[in-house]
Amino acid sequence: MAFKSGFVNIVGNPNVGKSTLMNILVGERLSIITNKSQTTRHRIMGVVTTDDYQIVYSDTPGVLKPMYKLEESMLNYSKSALEDADVILYITDVLETRTKNKFFLDMVNRLACPIVILVNKIDLASDQQKVEEIIADWKTLIPKAEVYPVSALHKFNTENILDKIVSLLPENPPYFEKDRLTDKPERFFVSEIIREKVLELYDKEIPYSVEVQVETFKEEESIIRIQTVINVIRDSQKGIIIGKGGAALKRLGAHARKEIEAFFGKKIYLEIFVKVSKDWRDNTFRLKGFGYDV
Repeated sequence: MAFKSGFVNIVGNPNVGKSTLMNILVGERLSIITNKSQTTRHRIMGVVTTDDYQIVYSDTPGVLKPMYKLEESMLNYSKSALEDADVILYITDVLETRTKNKFFLDMVNRLACPIVILVNKIDLASDQQKVEEIIADWKTLIPKAEVYPVSALHKFNTENILDKIVSLLPENPPYFEKDRLTDKPERFFVSEIIREKVLELYDKEIPYSVEVQVETFKEEESIIRIQTVINVIRDSQKGIIIGKGGAALKRLGAHARKEIEAFFGKKIYLEIFVKVSKDWRDNTFRLKGFGYDV
């Protein structure tokens, strides 16, 4: 049997479970997961290679109508995933309005490549008939697509989705070496883990005003020493991140260090500083420095 490989790009609206599905399909925790929108800001690749196939998955930001240059960059990541896909996984769920962000849905509908729609969170549906009605609606909206019910949280039907993806892959040699897992450097995952903890531990506008930079990453035999900066937009946000007597920042650091140690399987010495970077979300120079395509 000929070797198969291809780019399987995951797109959809915010909070439908794209990152959860990506992590399940890759078998590694590459994308951070929270119940807040804009959790994923970049396009993150995860590579799965066997003796018979190589799947290059891409997780993408949830589709939105941009208010800042940051969000324009995020939308461009989602649009670019439509351009180089061999297979599109469009993720929706049983709760969202089917025509939300219709402009993007129309772009998906015009694609020539195979489209697989995954209706996630079926465990939240009132009954089986409701799930069947939703699937029928999606078959009407995107007639060429194949539609499957899934529950990423309970890993329901995910094995069948993998089989379907493999069947749709074109015959190609592998794009990456066999042991390659992702296109992102180690520093990226450090900054994402810290940002995930900000999303989990802080409320209101704080998580959406934060960008994390890794200033130094020094790996020694028994420890990795990491120095990071959390950028916020206003002085008041800096005070909230740090907390009274530094208590909030200390808690954030403890949660993040534990997660980073689990990720690298090594002891971590982590320093976190907080800096005010006014209007970084609309500053092209700063966004480029943070690794965004703008």
